[in-house]
Amino acid sequence: MSIHPTAIVAESAKLAADVEIGPFTIIGDQVEIDSGTRIDSHVVINGPTRIGRDNHIYQFASIGDDPQDKKYADEPTRLEIGDRNTIREYCTISRGTVQDQGITSIGNDNWIMAYVHIAHDCRVGNNTIFANNATLAGHVTVGDWVIFAGFSGAHQFCHVGAHSFLGMYSGTNRDVPAYTMVAGQPAEPRGINSEGLKRRNFSAEQIRNIKNAYRVVYRKGLKLTEAIEELETLVASQPELRIFIESLQVSERGILR
Repeated sequence: MSIHPTAIVAESAKLAADVEIGPFTIIGDQVEIDSGTRIDSHVVINGPTRIGRDNHIYQFASIGDDPQDKKYADEPTRLEIGDRNTIREYCTISRGTVQDQGITSIGNDNWIMAYVHIAHDCRVGNNTIFANNATLAGHVTVGDWVIFAGFSGAHQFCHVGAHSFLGMYSGTNRDVPAYTMVAGQPAEPRGINSEGLKRRNFSAEQIRNIKNAYRVVYRKGLKLTEAIEELETLVASQPELRIFIESLQVSERGILR
């Protein structure tokens, strides 16, 4: 274990043998950090927080502190961070609240750039990218492989579906279906994230099927329930549509349309 002599580590913290802690960093009570994780200088991590393996948290980040919610009354809520995440300078990630499930969670292999804010009770999947100054309000759910461009954001309780893309400066106050690209102020759907799908080895046929599904929802003038019914007839032969349909079905705020 490599802990700089100027760092402060609480007695109750549990650190794997090879964790690195930089100068002037503070590791608070009820913090667990697993093997291979590196914490740079001037970072503050408060608990209850669990951080997995092989993460890198850069200087001046604030991780696992109290939620910025005026209803919070010092309840024992949590933050869970998975493996192989990169969390850059000045990021803020809060614990959950008892008004939700009491936990903020971040999965694996996420790239979180400088000044990103992930608020209380958010659930972030795997392989996402948050560019500089992207912001999640409380209770936001983000699927796998989502990209938030710089200064983009999501309103409280929004669901952002897997493989979707939010353009620079765009903010959504409704749910974004899987595969969908949104941009503008206010944010509007602009088609599917075809370039991202190519990079993730979706075939030309799969991408064509997803484009056609997008047209069913956004171009045929159908009610959402009618569009879902039509798409469900295609899933057996086009299984890539399943997560698109599911992202429509779970919407509570209404989809961005």
